[in-house]
Amino acid sequence: MAGSAATTVAIGSMAWYYHLYGTELHAMTPAEEGLHPTKYPWEHVAWTKTFDHQALRRGFQVYREVCSSCHSLSRIPYRSLVGVTHTVDEAKAMAEENEYDTEPNDEGEIEKRPGKLSDYLPNPYKNDEAARAANNGALPPDLSLMVKARHGGCDYIFSLLTGYPEEPPPGVKLADGLNFNPYFPGTGIAMARVLYNDLVEYEDGTPASSSQMAKDVVEFLNWSAEPEMDQRKKMGMKVLVITSLLTALSIWVKRYKWSPIKTRKIAYSPPKMGGTGPNGH
Repeated sequence: MAGSAATTVAIGSMAWYYHLYGTELHAMTPAEEGLHPTKYPWEHVAWTKTFDHQALRRGFQVYREVCSSCHSLSRIPYRSLVGVTHTVDEAKAMAEENEYDTEPNDEGEIEKRPGKLSDYLPNPYKNDEAARAANNGALPPDLSLMVKARHGGCDYIFSLLTGYPEEPPPGVKLADGLNFNPYFPGTGIAMARVLYNDLVEYEDGTPASSSQMAKDVVEFLNWSAEPEMDQRKKMGMKVLVITSLLTALSIWVKRYKWSPIKTRKIAYSPPKMGGTGPNGH
């Protein structure tokens, strides 16, 4: 009974935890979506799977060569790439390709210096006004948390990147400067199609089809939204193993301590009849 009760409590706790934290929460609701994206079997979403770091490296290459011309990744410093997509020397070399402001000197002048690992990936525009001016009034969003900021997450972004038709369907009228994409709310999006076959040349020789590039950059954006995912899953497995062992040990200790008490036999011995009392008993 103790084992059954402990198992029931453990299963109930896991179900309650999954109900609170296991389901994906996004800023948008299904009512705000466009066409509902297809559900894809992303490998890294499984409980026992981690990110494909070769895919993350390819995805960063796609971001750097294609997406970074318009979109920022302001929450990711170069040091976060070390051990995930690049080595220390590679990350340092990429950081040094950009210049960053130094602290004001004694005369109040700000000079430029090469980037360091502690610096964040540069923004393609100086400010939002410059970004709007370069994109016909549209503001390209920051991609650091984009996977978590859109209902559907990876499925939505992948479908959006690969969902541009050659021509809009008959009868569809779009405002000037907009492109048709059925997955975008309202179907009119300022961003034109950006991924074409062989647009980039992967270092590992992977064929750079538009769907392959979309898949890789989506995985990278998923990592940028939760870079701690691999460590979280590893720690979760350790917690489950240790908790299971402690639960089994506590059940054994409980049975060890209580079994003599619960299995003891209590015998009642009534007083013997007889004697020479005043009443003859």
